[in-house]
Amino acid sequence: MSTQKIYQHKKQFGQHFLLDKSAIQKTTLALAHAWPLGDIWEVGPGDGALTSALLELNRTLYVSEIDSDLQERLTQTFAQKPIHWLFGDFLKQELPTEKPLALVGNFPYNISTEIVFKLLQHQAQFPVMVGMFQKEVAQRICAAHGSKTYGITSVLTQAFYHTELLFTLPPEAFNPPPKVDSAVIRLIRRPEQELANLPLEQFRLLVKTAFNQRRKTLKNALAGLPLALNAMPPAFLSLRAEQISVSQFMDAARAMTS
Repeated sequence: MSTQKIYQHKKQFGQHFLLDKSAIQKTTLALAHAWPLGDIWEVGPGDGALTSALLELNRTLYVSEIDSDLQERLTQTFAQKPIHWLFGDFLKQELPTEKPLALVGNFPYNISTEIVFKLLQHQAQFPVMVGMFQKEVAQRICAAHGSKTYGITSVLTQAFYHTELLFTLPPEAFNPPPKVDSAVIRLIRRPEQELANLPLEQFRLLVKTAFNQRRKTLKNALAGLPLALNAMPPAFLSLRAEQISVSQFMDAARAMTS
């Protein structure tokens, strides 16, 4: 008979535990198809529903959890399982191995964008990511140019990853139900040749400067950044940032250093 106390969800950690078994299966399969052999790092295991499914893949599994109450429950639940526990704040944790990792999780919505930026910071070591996000955030990451939701996160992510919105879920698929719909997305890193000679700092600066004044044309938005302004083809200068594709931003960043 279990002696575990009833768990009280903590709002500060953005906890909404996934209940939908079909979603767990689809998430696991999406990861396995894109990442058939390597190590996995799960973030925000909650009550361990996705963790159990990931164990069935028979991979090296690292799991990050910040909540000390959940840490105790999880180590009891998975006492005999080969899991490398990484207790603490994922955003502050070092990568647990030098091997490539697939990142996966029902990500806490209050830090989900920060998780993406950590992924991008270490993108060479994360060939695949499959994660649950607030639907609006997922749509922003996957948005195409010309869309109102296309922005800095869209461009910076899609420069390094092919993005795919896999499926959506209603609030009742979670406990407690969030106040928003959710979506699972998959990111698969682009081949190295597509990233060749991309100056990262100039690229990030160009994208952020262009979108920080997204209602202005590039001629005005980039006025304080002459190198970027000169790198843009003249035909683009009357356009706004949301009208410029990811590849066009990448080409302009390369031109800034040529």
